[in-house]
Amino acid sequence: MNKIIKIGLLSIGVAATSISCSDDFVEREFFQEVQQAPLKTDNEVQAFVRGGYESMRATAYYGADFMAYGEVRSDEMISNLAGGYYQNVMNYTMLSNDRYAVDTYNKIYELVAKANVVINTDIAGIQGTDADRKNSTYAQGQAYALRAIAFFDALRLYGQKYIAGGESLGIVMPLKYDPKAVMPRATIAQTEAQIDADFTKAIELMTANGNPLNANKTELTVFSVKGLMSRFYLYKGDYAKVRTLTSDLYGKFSVAPAALLQETFRFTMNGAAPNSIFELAVGINSSLSTGSYRQRLNPNGYANLVVNASTQAAYDTNDVRRLFITLTGGQRFLSFNSNANGVGKYTQGVGADNIKMLRYEEVLLNGVEAELNGGSATKALEYYNLIVQNRGLPAAGSVDLDKLKLERMKELLGEGLRQWDLRRWGVAIARPATASTNQDLNAFPIPRQETDLAGTPVKSNPGYDN
Repeated sequence: MNKIIKIGLLSIGVAATSISCSDDFVEREFFQEVQQAPLKTDNEVQAFVRGGYESMRATAYYGADFMAYGEVRSDEMISNLAGGYYQNVMNYTMLSNDRYAVDTYNKIYELVAKANVVINTDIAGIQGTDADRKNSTYAQGQAYALRAIAFFDALRLYGQKYIAGGESLGIVMPLKYDPKAVMPRATIAQTEAQIDADFTKAIELMTANGNPLNANKTELTVFSVKGLMSRFYLYKGDYAKVRTLTSDLYGKFSVAPAALLQETFRFTMNGAAPNSIFELAVGINSSLSTGSYRQRLNPNGYANLVVNASTQAAYDTNDVRRLFITLTGGQRFLSFNSNANGVGKYTQGVGADNIKMLRYEEVLLNGVEAELNGGSATKALEYYNLIVQNRGLPAAGSVDLDKLKLERMKELLGEGLRQWDLRRWGVAIARPATASTNQDLNAFPIPRQETDLAGTPVKSNPGYDN
């Protein structure tokens, strides 16, 4: 793990110093071989947490690529290879030096490094008032949640849960910032236990030191952490926890009504949509421009990610979500600028849309699935109808797992979740005719920068560079 943490070191300093008000902190220079000094003020703590959000919104992570991975390896969207994007991902032909495997890995562990600096800060030693230390403790809770998110994302991409030829390996899990450390990959079980522990600690610290009703949707709150926990526990198959978390969030937000559905994805609704639980702030000044997810989805951009005909056919005629899909040039797009506002999802022309990390509808769908697995069929139907009745459809008289799976596809289309749904359901994912058939390649390669280090204990995933 030595090299990747060093790579992230300079960017940690840049992200922090651009926000901090502490002169001695601003003037400190960060080089690859310099150890990070302990944080001394609440400003510094907050800066590192904000730096974590900055890492997440990068093109190689939630800004575009991580979202696309969940779509091009699924049954609902493909890459048409325009501009060459995602060809190796969709065809399962990556090598361990592939830029997608390397760049996303780097951004995930950059987030881990920033979170670890905050997690290992002695809050009692933070200068200032008791209020400053309380704020820092809340931020430390956010850091635990950020690390949980990073480990969960790394596990899904690089862990061996969905390959037959592995050793049940998870990921490397550094729990403190140490650029000289080397460590092996944990098992899948150990990785999931650490994610669980980090989320649990985040809730403990944030509940005791913050306002759970915090309306700021562009930073983690108690509500958004619980929603993201429901995503993780659904993936893990812990339906009892998903049921509890869904119940905790029930009624705290509202499903976007049909008339507002398009608006909830537009730049004008950043942070204001009633169904939004967590977003990554972008905006004009920090626009991802040609590196944005919108550019991959839009025929006026790279026109790379397109919806399958079978996916569009799954929508009923009266389903307002059909309007998200635009047919142009014989292909179906989720983003199209036919007027000033655009239609579809992620339509803001320069990629300034906030990145939608978690919506209330996803939490309800998580709850439906959990209730159908050992819970209440009545409650499952209640959650289900809250969505379908706001999509121009009549209330259902019953819901089962087949209906739930179809509804997840229709509601969450293009939001980066489909691959992981199919894999946890055990549904075989069709591959292009040109793709490798090696099922070991379901996991991304561990970057060569990790496995080629002298004396490294990090093991490769099978099927690569042989």
